[in-house]
Amino acid sequence: MPSQSNCRVAHLGTVDYARALEIQLSIAEQVRQGERPNTLLLLEHPPVYTLGRLSKPEHLLVDQAELEARGISVTETGRGGQVTFHGPGQLVAYPVVDLREWGGPVKYVRTLEQVIVNTLNDLEIQAHLVDGLTGVWARKPSIEPKIEAKIAAIGVKISGGVAFHGLAVNVNTDLSYYENIIPCGIEDKPVTSMAQVLGRTVDEEAVRYSLTYQFGRSMGFSMTEVTAESVTGSLAM
Repeated sequence: MPSQSNCRVAHLGTVDYARALEIQLSIAEQVRQGERPNTLLLLEHPPVYTLGRLSKPEHLLVDQAELEARGISVTETGRGGQVTFHGPGQLVAYPVVDLREWGGPVKYVRTLEQVIVNTLNDLEIQAHLVDGLTGVWARKPSIEPKIEAKIAAIGVKISGGVAFHGLAVNVNTDLSYYENIIPCGIEDKPVTSMAQVLGRTVDEEAVRYSLTYQFGRSMGFSMTEVTAESVTGSLAM
């Protein structure tokens, strides 16, 4: 049986949202049965709006048919949270991890928030949390420098003691996609990206490296990098 302190990490590149969910579900069942170690999946999605369990129809501001005509998918998902966007230039991290002896959902979400804060600090962004709101925030460059903007979102699901879904950090994301939704149901705060805060294009590999390190450190895991094929090759399509 794999050690619970071990975690593999794989960069999968760009993966369709539905396929990424299939991969997570397959790995989650194997982790639950003790047949596979904890696994951190790092990837990007083609443009897609995902609707969490608490999503409201009115938070999608453009008709779904029109969005799909623009090449943007809309899909319902079983994760927590509300509507959000995934797309190019955004780092999505799906930890598929056994929490049965590690801790409960609140501890896990708070840990993921701190992982993101520490990652952003590594890349020279002073990020922080906002009381009562899940996710991570940064100061958006503007005439009003005190405006808080969401830079990373979290939405997880825990089934049979194993967590999946995860987090998304806006790195070089095209923020215009957020104009079509009320992100995470929050109407009075904008969304930002690492590129917008820093005023330059950000090295996405550096962000992946830092997040992997901070995730292992915060979770108490020993991280081992593996190929995408070693993670997905034996999974059902």
